[in-house]
Amino acid sequence: MSRVTARRKTIRLSPTGRIQRPDTLAVEEPLEIRVDGQSLTVTMRTPGNDIDLVHGFLFGEDIIGSADDIVTARYCAGTDEQGRNTYNVLDLRLRTPVPLHTRNFLTTGACGLCGKSALDEVRTHTRYPIPRDTATVSTEVLSGLPKQLRAGQKLFDATGGLHAAGLFSTDGTLLAVREDIGRHNAVDKVIGWALRENRIPAPDLILVVSSRASFELAQKAVMAGIPILAAVSAPSSLAVDLAAESELTLVGFLRGETMNIYTGEHRLT
Repeated sequence: MSRVTARRKTIRLSPTGRIQRPDTLAVEEPLEIRVDGQSLTVTMRTPGNDIDLVHGFLFGEDIIGSADDIVTARYCAGTDEQGRNTYNVLDLRLRTPVPLHTRNFLTTGACGLCGKSALDEVRTHTRYPIPRDTATVSTEVLSGLPKQLRAGQKLFDATGGLHAAGLFSTDGTLLAVREDIGRHNAVDKVIGWALRENRIPAPDLILVVSSRASFELAQKAVMAGIPILAAVSAPSSLAVDLAAESELTLVGFLRGETMNIYTGEHRLT
């Protein structure tokens, strides 16, 4: 059993009776992110793809603009009662030091914006504005992407408790899938992957999420220059407002052949 899942006892009640059995759960552990030895924040995440996660997180916070801005990323400190490394502290060394505003809060798996010190910090300005005339995708291709995303959710199959984010080309080719207990972490992981693969800005990619489309997820897409964001569930009002302001195509309730197009219909053929 890997660190991404854990076994716990459970009692299952059903019309046929009571059964005591072990259950497989998604692991949730803190990750402390340090920059040049200075603690920046702690996020609750599912271990795995941590390097992608911190690249995506720092990019979304506009601390870095490319993977080259990070010289090294290494696990440090953090040991359990047996003295083993917990791999829950990751220290990054930047090529050019930048002033940091330490976010003294614990980011939960449900909310990546908790602890923002001011509303002004929320609307981060992107380095890569989305052009109006950019990638297009057929609704037929788009309708098939959630099924591909679901097929890539191996940890969800085992636990039923993880969100997923996937990046696709406009012809429907799946490029990367990442899973996490937090939907914002899953998006950071997949954007971090794209950053490390030199795919940012990404005017030819589609971001698909297995959850609702919150403001924060829309903001992460805008920051990465991704022109299309599709969610299997509902968007928030603020996500729609940001999408309209930023030329982002936002699709919600993408289920089978049905979908709601909230903004950017011109990219769907």
